[in-house]
Amino acid sequence: MMIANATDFQNNFGRYLQAVQEGEEVIILKNGKETARLISHEKSVEFLSQQLRGILKNDRDEKAIREERLKKYEDPD
Repeated sequence: MMIANATDFQNNFGRYLQAVQEGEEVIILKNGKETARLISHEKSVEFLSQQLRGILKNDRDEKAIREERLKKYEDPD
């Protein structure tokens, strides 16, 4: 993992892009705080797929979800 401040990242974008293409992760800081994380497309797809699998594994009660959504449209009377 590489860490760069925003100015250094801007001035050396090519170097950081190359690192990401080689599998590195780049964290970009602005005023000492993490503001962005640059990862390869492959890693982002993998991350999102893992997150989706986690969501789909959870047991859901479709009836309860539907009732909760319908409550928004009920009259308060």
